[in-house]
Amino acid sequence: MPRRPMHMSDAAKAALSTALQNLRTALGADADFPEPVLQAAAAAAQAPVLSHEDATHLPFFTIDPPESQDLDQAMYLERRPGGGYRVHYAITDIAAFVTPGGVLDAEAGKRVETLYFPDVKVPLHPPVLSEGAASLLPNRTVPALLWRHDLDAQGEVTASDVRRALVRSRAKLNYACVQQDIDAGTAEESVALLRDIGVLREAVEADRGAVSLALPDQEVTFENGEFHLDYRAPLPVDGWNEQLSLMTGMAAAGLMLDSGTGVLRTQRKRTPDPVPGLHLIARQLGIEWPEHMSYAERIRTLDPGLRNHAAFLHEAIRLFRPAEYKTFRDGAVPPLHVHASIAAPYTHCTAPMRRLVDRYAGELCVAACAGQAPPAWVLAALDGLPARMAGGKGGKADRESVDIVEAALLMKREGEVFDAAVIDTDVDAPAPAFGGLAYLADPPVMGRISSPTGSLELGASVRAKLDRADPKAGLDVDKILFSVP
Repeated sequence: MPRRPMHMSDAAKAALSTALQNLRTALGADADFPEPVLQAAAAAAQAPVLSHEDATHLPFFTIDPPESQDLDQAMYLERRPGGGYRVHYAITDIAAFVTPGGVLDAEAGKRVETLYFPDVKVPLHPPVLSEGAASLLPNRTVPALLWRHDLDAQGEVTASDVRRALVRSRAKLNYACVQQDIDAGTAEESVALLRDIGVLREAVEADRGAVSLALPDQEVTFENGEFHLDYRAPLPVDGWNEQLSLMTGMAAAGLMLDSGTGVLRTQRKRTPDPVPGLHLIARQLGIEWPEHMSYAERIRTLDPGLRNHAAFLHEAIRLFRPAEYKTFRDGAVPPLHVHASIAAPYTHCTAPMRRLVDRYAGELCVAACAGQAPPAWVLAALDGLPARMAGGKGGKADRESVDIVEAALLMKREGEVFDAAVIDTDVDAPAPAFGGLAYLADPPVMGRISSPTGSLELGASVRAKLDRADPKAGLDVDKILFSVP
């Protein structure tokens, strides 16, 4: 499930600080690292294990938010003689710093992933690595896994490989400036090619029938004792940049499938089909959805710059089946090895400083390209990776943070009655089932609803009385409750 980016004003952070801190406490999310881990990280930062060729002649650059320091990916794009493109895509080699079985490895195994809250970030690795020695910051020589993708003139990948290399980024760019330069025609060719390649890859994605959610950032403010929610639409360059990551994840999955050993990110199509519920949300938000238009096409044609479209995009991810990890070895590929939303085999491999699994996927791909067996430490951990990643807290941190904000939007309005749509029901739950999910258009929030007089009808327009809106409600407790008066 994509992470829903959220930004808060300082006033909003202060007003919700207790609720957010309670959430971190309940999740056991501690930003501080034990002293032995910090010492090991400091030592590793000074002496990474290197077996890398020199690729510092390639003029890489990064594109990230201006404030970001934990830079996982860098790129250099060029045209190929005779037509098509070549993408050089460097992923930080965190394995050069983390010794298998050491204290850094053990700590990362506990944390599993970086956790993002609206007010703070709880990192997977100590900042001396993630924002220092292992980060692809400019004018530093850094060990990386260097991917090379060859594309034809239509954007289809014709060849991919990966190897260990030392790389050197020459520029830390940000999305807004890159978009401005590309639009103005002043971007240098390697940067400008991001649009050419990104647009082609988006067309390939559409032809594949994939679903891509361009989620706008949620902007939360607090003024005069009230919370407000607005949206900031993503720039086209956000999507073009994401296409390089998706392309690499699909190439990595292909390498592992060919080699017979790997870890995949898979997703089933949800049963029952969630699209009827999404049609109801669209109707509630005043969005037209012609019967002949598929879900993938409707998503692609939304404008995240419009408030109702932005709200729909954020709600769409709630009703779709979550993805999961599956491992395989000795050619025993699992029956389900495709990611339904991506419409292709796929894996996570481009953010090793933020997800544990990416380090293992990277090692498997390097070994596959070299025609070698994977390292013993990777094989020893492989079967347990899905369970370990399933224990990660990133999804819950994201969902609970959104729930806190949505409850805050309705604070002090308990007892009011709203127009709502029933977008899901408990009809399949053990009887009696008199509940479901209600969706409001203004403010755009979702909450549990109950009807003391009878079951709710899917798609019904109802008057919903707000019984509770409590941002401080505990973990896994409904923070918003409605009832039919």
